Amino acid sequence: MKCKPIFKERIWGGQGLETAFGKALPPGKKIGESWELADLPQGKTTIANGPFQGRILADIVRDHPEEITGVGDFPKPFPLLIKLLDAREVLSVQVHPDPQTCRRMGRGEPKTECWYIIDAEPGAVIYKGFKEPITRERFVRAVEDGTTADLLAKVPVEPGQCHFLPAGTAHAIGGGLLIAEIQTPSDTTYRVYDWDRLDDAGNPRQLHIEEALESIHFDVTADRLPVATIGRLVDCEHFKVDKGHRIRGAELLLARGQMRTILALSGSGTIESAQADPVDFAAGDCLVVPAAYDGAVTFGADTEYLKVTL
Repeated sequence: MKCKPIFKERIWGGQGLETAFGKALPPGKKIGESWELADLPQGKTTIANGPFQGRILADIVRDHPEEITGVGDFPKPFPLLIKLLDAREVLSVQVHPDPQTCRRMGRGEPKTECWYIIDAEPGAVIYKGFKEPITRERFVRAVEDGTTADLLAKVPVEPGQCHFLPAGTAHAIGGGLLIAEIQTPSDTTYRVYDWDRLDDAGNPRQLHIEEALESIHFDVTADRLPVATIGRLVDCEHFKVDKGHRIRGAELLLARGQMRTILALSGSGTIESAQADPVDFAAGDCLVVPAAYDGAVTFGADTEYLKVTL
């Protein structure tokens, strides 16, 4: 099942997703996010092909849980949110809460994520965790005097890296980056610093200082956050991410038994099975392979992809 993207306008976005992946973006809009797989009130994935074309993925899972997911009692909402990000400018310094914080505050949804660097301009960086463990009081002082970002670890990045950021990690994505983001299904973001930026109306964006102070893990430093480049990139309680690479003409078997989501980062291919019509895909496409599916991928070009499993 090929997923239809949902485009999100962001103050820090651009038109890079059209350049990189040929996505039909609305002209003149700053599109920062393409939600490739989502099941949130702010956006729900519809299927772009086959017998389920035009239907919402969550509804298909509800009607055919074992065939799609391999289990009868599947979590709701769909326990993944997969995005492509075009960060033309730096994002805010922010944090996403963990489950304990959400329960304590009585609101919000927890969010653990990883960033796979697809492309990076020279000198591009991310900010993840602190340079050293700090106290809440020191962070409050930095918020008051506008030096929040100075406490964060500024990490140079390059294509092919995957950075894991568990819930509670203070972070920011720098400008000049094209990123695949795999995360738990949450759009809860608490901003603490936005680089003194103004929106198109000349107003600063809303900050969420109290919520952020409740959510941040002040002992999380960059050296505690893993970086991977090959094989299994992420193996956490929420999802697993594997990086694959196949040359033109190679094949990949898709045996039944486990649902997989495939995000093509480059190249192209065709998925074929005796059960269904062939499905062509290209760079930037996101596909859900049901647990009941039995087939194979033939790659039409040198292809790099991410495979996400639960």
